[in-house]
Order: sequence, then structure tokens, then C-alpha cells
Amino acid sequence: QEQTITGPVGAPDVPICVFRPEDNPGPLPTLIWIHGGGYVMGSVAQDELKIRELSKEAECAVIAVEYRLAPEYPFPSAIEDCYAALKWASENADGIEIDKSRIAVGGASAGGGLAAGLVLLARDRQEVAVQFQALIYPMIDDGNVLPADEDHPDTLIWSRENNLIGWRSYLGCEPGEKKVSIYATPYRAENLAGLPPAIILMGDLDLFLNENIVYARRLIEAGVQTEMHVYPGAYHGFNGFAPDADVSKRCNADLVSALLRAFNHS
Repeated sequence: QEQTITGPVGAPDVPICVFRPEDNPGPLPTLIWIHGGGYVMGSVAQDELKIRELSKEAECAVIAVEYRLAPEYPFPSAIEDCYAALKWASENADGIEIDKSRIAVGGASAGGGLAAGLVLLARDRQEVAVQFQALIYPMIDDGNVLPADEDHPDTLIWSRENNLIGWRSYLGCEPGEKKVSIYATPYRAENLAGLPPAIILMGDLDLFLNENIVYARRLIEAGVQTEMHVYPGAYHGFNGFAPDADVSKRCNADLVSALLRAFNHS
């Protein structure tokens, strides 16, 4: 079901798409899903098959957010659109037959970065409780924009130059500057305590490998229950580009399994 919801104060309404498994009336646990695209491209449509499978396999509703893209709409446009969807889901839970005590957020790449920022924002605003965060090779460190060289080789699909363009567009300034919000670059957050349990999935050929490993370790050190998987031979976006590969099937199954455990409190 496609619809629009009230956007952030002074901003346009936010398009969303609500997916529900057939013959499961609810109230259902819910995943707020945020698509990837380096903060500058992408749409809900690109993830529709993945979302449908997630909804069916994880036995949950999925609310996918069509957030505003940079550079036309730099931070905080995208994350405020995602927060509007999160808050709408909680406030309208009865009407859309979802269980507001079982709301997770998740996304891949820039969507994973937005999901990581969103749980920080939800923790600090204290308006909506988030049960779980699913971060698939999240884009979270604006400092990871060094030019490619022998010590910093380029990676498949998402290069260092692409990363620089994405961050510059989203932040509206040069990446790595000191005064950048933690909700834009979660890697910079000094306090990760009080965040919901997390799963972080990544390939060992991904540009985001190191930042994701460091972030997972810091979540654990902050007392956040965290599961991490590194898939050998996997590049950025591998489970989308090659969904039938064994490594992709394992990644997607790990995500579904984590969501089922979170939603069922096991």
C-alpha cells in the first residue's frame, strides 16, 4: 500500500510503502526499511523484491521510506523523513495493525547509515522505542574518503571517489570536518549506550569493512547486544547483485533469523 504521511515540520509529506505478509492480519512486528544509494540516489522500488521476501520470511510488516535525496536535500532532510515514518508507525499502530512494542529499523549501505543515525535520534528524542537495528554494510564514516592508492585500494561497486561524492552531497560540506552531527555520521558518536540490539552484516571486500567492524566493537563495548557477520569474498551490495550466490543466501538468511529472534524476544 502506497501512501503519504505528514513530513517533518516545514517539509513536504513523506511517501511510504507498507508491505504485509498475506493471511497474517496482525498486529504485526514492523521493520522500518531505508533503501541505499549513497544518500544521493535510489528508491523503494529498487528494494521491492527484497522487501517482499523480508516481510514474508520474517513474518512482519515493512514500512519502506521514500526519503529526500542529496544534494538537493542535504542532511537532515533524509533522516528527518525516516524519523517521521518511525513516529507515524508508532502513533498509528492500532490503525495499521502493527505492534508498536516490536518496531525495528534497518537498511543497506546509506540506508544502513540512516538506520544507525535513526536509532541514535530515537534514543535521544525519547518519543519512540526501537526494538532492533539491522545494519547491512552501513555507510557511517565520513572520514573514509581518502583517495585510492597502494595503501588504500579501491573497492568493487562503491569506490572511494563515489564515497567522497556521496558524503559531500549529503553533508553539504567537505567530509571529515569537525562539526558534523552524529545523526549524519553515526561513526562519530561517542556515546552508543542505550541503543537497541544490532546485527551488522558486511563483506570482506567492502569499502566499509573497517568502519563497520569498529562500530560493531564499540556497540559491544557500550553494552549493546551486537551480532556481526563478515562474509568472505563479498563486495559492496553483493546480496543484491548476486542474490542466488551461496554467500548472499547466507547473508539474507542471517538477517531474517536475527529479525525473527528480535521480534519473538528469543
